Amino acid sequence: MTPTFYSIVALGLTLTQALAAAYTNPQDYAQMPVPRQSPLPSESVQQGLGPLLSKNASIFGPDDSRWPEATERYQDVAIPHVQVVVQPGVESDIPTIVKYANEHDINFFVVNRGHSLTVSVGKFSGIQIDVRSLTDISINKDAMTVRLQAGARNYETIDTLWKEGYVTTTGSCSCVGMVGPALGGGHGVQQGVHGLIADNLISLNVVLANGTSIIVSETSNPDLWWAMRGAGHNFGIVTSFEMNIYPATVLSYYYRNYVFTGKHVESLFEELNKFHGNGSLSPTWGGAFGVYTMEPSMSTTEATIFWTFIYGGSKEDAAPGLAPFDALGPVAVDEGDVPFTSISDILISGLESDLCAPSKVHITGTAGLQVYNVTVQRQLYDLYNKKVAEEPLLAGTKLVHEGYVVEGVLRGKSEDSAFPLRDDNLLMYFDAMPPPNSGLGDFAYQWARETEDLWNAGQAEWRKPTTYVNYAAGHESLESMYGYEPWRLEKLRALKAQYDPLNKFAYYNPIVPLES
Repeated sequence: MTPTFYSIVALGLTLTQALAAAYTNPQDYAQMPVPRQSPLPSESVQQGLGPLLSKNASIFGPDDSRWPEATERYQDVAIPHVQVVVQPGVESDIPTIVKYANEHDINFFVVNRGHSLTVSVGKFSGIQIDVRSLTDISINKDAMTVRLQAGARNYETIDTLWKEGYVTTTGSCSCVGMVGPALGGGHGVQQGVHGLIADNLISLNVVLANGTSIIVSETSNPDLWWAMRGAGHNFGIVTSFEMNIYPATVLSYYYRNYVFTGKHVESLFEELNKFHGNGSLSPTWGGAFGVYTMEPSMSTTEATIFWTFIYGGSKEDAAPGLAPFDALGPVAVDEGDVPFTSISDILISGLESDLCAPSKVHITGTAGLQVYNVTVQRQLYDLYNKKVAEEPLLAGTKLVHEGYVVEGVLRGKSEDSAFPLRDDNLLMYFDAMPPPNSGLGDFAYQWARETEDLWNAGQAEWRKPTTYVNYAAGHESLESMYGYEPWRLEKLRALKAQYDPLNKFAYYNPIVPLES
């Protein structure tokens, strides 16, 4: 296979107690003013907070050499206004930081790996609590569990478990942290067998908005346990957590990559619908993942279509399921066998991929589907070509189609957690990256919305638009992210009024939005 295949598919002042009290009625708790933050000298924070923290903690401002790396983010569309960075040396530093911030009317915002996509983070100004140094991963072989600190990344978790003969559900992008995706659900290649990351959580060590440290589990604070799994970004800081692990019974994964062109659109998506079987694909498969993008070595006027299939077993056993795609006459085919630790690289989401490249503007969109609408997929393909013809600088735009196996997800009961989207079989993602100073942001934004509208319009009439909260761009409705059943948002708002009445956690797709 040519190298080009791999190069392409690859949180003024905070509110007073009196103001908060006015919002503790969940029925009125729908929107709060943006908390303003006055200028915050790092020296004053160092003098006041520093002596209270462990010896390995760090506090610094923009003049420090560590600042660029500490404040670097994946998404540059809306950047939080970080005034001071505090890096805890141990977990117990975090409640101390939160209490200090509250006592001094300072807003705080927690960063794991800085991969949030949503523009809501741009409303933040204050202290960034950077947990990237908290990376301990401890396996309990007797209990078949792993304890992860807040800064542990996907690839570190995968590699550590694999070396000891275990797997668990992780995200598919190597450089993203584990805890962020888990709080929104957490899709991944192992979910067909083991369910979402959130489904595998056993307990969470959480620091609440007032600085109190609690354990959250099925038997400890069970109301918050429900909320943290699907809407957790709204309720507290997870400093570490425990989750299930499983013996690695599959030691080698077979993959096959296909390259298709525009003439294959209808036949390809007809076969993909058969393959996925409306959510019935066997968990022996890891899934099927594709992208529309412009590949100059193929064409500069028509998008190339790349598709990757992951199978937990041999080429011979995978062959019958892949035969219909072979019969389509793909332009190119590549295949191989890899351990689970290398699947992110095959999906072009490894450490060296574009998905891990920081400091770029990403104009994004997303939708959850049950099946592919073949007519819509043709319309999307033609729209892609039309838009690139109008603005060639956006030729790197990607329409990503994620087809994870959902059997393990469907075993979970929707009412048992705040994650509402268990009937979404397919996860779509639009990503345009306008070059700096190109003036193409508005154009890309409109293209993203047109793409979302087409994806959603192509579903059954009874289906309402759904938004995987971890992929949300920030314009989507609360109902699409947290569920259309009225009881869901009612319950979330009531819990928010109980656990975070000042709306301290208001910067990641908040269930209590801040005013503009």
